[in-house]
This record gives sequence, C-alpha cells and structure tokens, in this order.
Amino acid sequence: MRIGKERLKQVLALIGEMFPDAHGELEWDKDKPFQLLVAVILSAQTTDKAVNKITPELWAHYPEIEDLANANLVDVENCLRTIGLYKNKAKNIIKTARAILRNFDGQVPKTHKELESLPGVGRKTANVVLGEVYGIPSVAVDTHVSRIAKRLNISAPDADVTEIEKDLMRKVPKKDWIITHHRLIFFGRYHCTAKNPKCDSCPVQSYCKYYKDVVKANR
Repeated sequence: MRIGKERLKQVLALIGEMFPDAHGELEWDKDKPFQLLVAVILSAQTTDKAVNKITPELWAHYPEIEDLANANLVDVENCLRTIGLYKNKAKNIIKTARAILRNFDGQVPKTHKELESLPGVGRKTANVVLGEVYGIPSVAVDTHVSRIAKRLNISAPDADVTEIEKDLMRKVPKKDWIITHHRLIFFGRYHCTAKNPKCDSCPVQSYCKYYKDVVKANR
C-alpha cells in the first residue's frame, strides 16, 4: 500500500527542515528566461554543475536568443563539448531558439503543449520552466525525484515519470508542488543518493520502504 497524504505530509515536513532553502541550481539571468530553457535542455543526462561550467561561455557568445538562432552549429558544439550528447543538444537549442522567434514572438511559452513542441523539450523540462520562470505550479520528475518517490513508497517500484508526477500532484497540495520538487531533488542529490544513501542519519528512516526492505533486511 502506497504512503498516504498525511504520512507524506510528515515526511515532506522533515525533508523541508533539512533543506528549507532548496532551489533550482542551474544558473541563468532572471531577465532572460530563454537561458533557463536552454540550461534545462542541456542538463539531460548531465549534472547541473557540469552545465553551469559551460553556460557562461555560451551566453558570452550568444547573449540573446537571436544570436543563438543564427549560430553556427559547429561553434555551438564547441561550447558544449564537455557535456554528454552535446552534438544533439547543440542542434536542439539552435532549433528551439528559431522556433521561439518564429512561433512565439521571441518569448518562452507558458503552456506544456507549446513548450513540448520545441526541440529537446519534454515534460520534465516544461515543468521546470513553468515553475521557475512563471511560478506555475508543477512537479518536475528527474532521476532524483523518481528515486525518492519509489524509496519512500510514494509511487510503485516500476512507476514511470508520468505516473510519479501524477502521484505527487495527487498527494501534495498544489501550492506546494514547486517547493516539494526542489526539496526532493536536494534530498536525493545530497542525502538519499543513488549509491551509499545516508540511511543511518536519515530523519525519515521510519517512513522509508527502502530502509525497511533493503537496508535493514540486509543487516
């Protein structure tokens, strides 16, 4: 049986005490929402830290969306060379810049449907942009959120990202979706890691299916 709303509320309160200031760690100019969209596209299968290392050079070469739309593909690839899938990502961010100029008057769109029409933009990326840029309640499910949702029995062990998103949206008040997303990411990134999670010092240990079924059972 999955964790219910009340128990999850208690779990999230404890995680909130651990990471009260959880926030998106991709770096971007708040006056240029397009930078966040590009950074999230680049972060697929790559860490935020790695993306933050390369974006200053990218913005220096292409400070405005028009600059990226008119960029030479090889030059953009050279800016992205240190991250995974850089060739495909270079194509996508140039195409996305062109699509935004062509279809949305140069403004990052505000709906899932419009965002997901852009090259390289899926549901998770759209959710991040909607929450971070426009404050629209959303739950972005990345590898950290997915792992935590399964370990804490919020979602089934075989749940996909869409099912996990729906589970969290159903169990967490809408007003808390964005901060919950950030706190679960911080919890997964810095505490409940994929390898060697800090189970012995974890304040949500008593709520955790993973601790009971895997850690405790193997001792």
